[in-house]
Amino acid sequence: MALRFSTIAATDVGLIRDGNEDAALISPAVIAVADGMGGHAGGEVASRIAITTLAGLVDLLSDSSLDAESRADLLMNISYSVDSDIAERVSAEPALTGMGTTLTALYAVDKGVELLHIGDSRCYQWNGKKLRQLSYDHTVMQELIDQGRLTAEEVSDHPQRSLLTQALMGEGNIDPVLSFYPAAPGDHFLLCSDGLTNVLSDHELAGLMKRHDGEQLLEELIAAVKAKGAPDNVTVVWGTVVEDESVTGSEITLIGAAGEQ
Repeated sequence: MALRFSTIAATDVGLIRDGNEDAALISPAVIAVADGMGGHAGGEVASRIAITTLAGLVDLLSDSSLDAESRADLLMNISYSVDSDIAERVSAEPALTGMGTTLTALYAVDKGVELLHIGDSRCYQWNGKKLRQLSYDHTVMQELIDQGRLTAEEVSDHPQRSLLTQALMGEGNIDPVLSFYPAAPGDHFLLCSDGLTNVLSDHELAGLMKRHDGEQLLEELIAAVKAKGAPDNVTVVWGTVVEDESVTGSEITLIGAAGEQ
């Protein structure tokens, strides 16, 4: 029986920003977060392009006649489609030059999930006891950590901690990652923009997950970010894995910049 997501999501502009450049998608088959960047409304345009492009392919991804290899190809090509769409938009509106977005999307398959990732919006897996980061931050700081030149503690308050090495900006030089992870009914997945993870540590996230669930968890996560100043937009998607043949992939909700047409 195919796995599906039972999902809730929340987004907040934070305490400093004027608008929301985060966007998200929730559906039984696919969940995703995109964190836009770029002034003059560019960030919200870029994240909206990413999420609406993905939304347009949810039904096809959910087609049971699509084999695993074709589905993986389709997932990977979503990144290139978004990058191309951003390039076309910038060409038509030069004022949007420099805009870009992250994209972290999770697709439920038999016995697990496929993670499509580019940027630093994160994906975590939570089994009720242990929090595991599945995504890899495409940031300069993460590269310095990998090289042993900085520690995670030194990065936490570094002024350049959000400087990306990869993002969807219409420039064509992307290397998206698609990975499979085993999952079972009852597992939880947290997708979020860096407005959450730049403020709260993994230890703090796990502590809140141990004490809360569902809508209350999302409320507590955003409240904790606001208690620390909420310098950026924050978006959280909480997906619980279920087995349910009656749930289809067509029930799509767009959130944040993608829902603000």
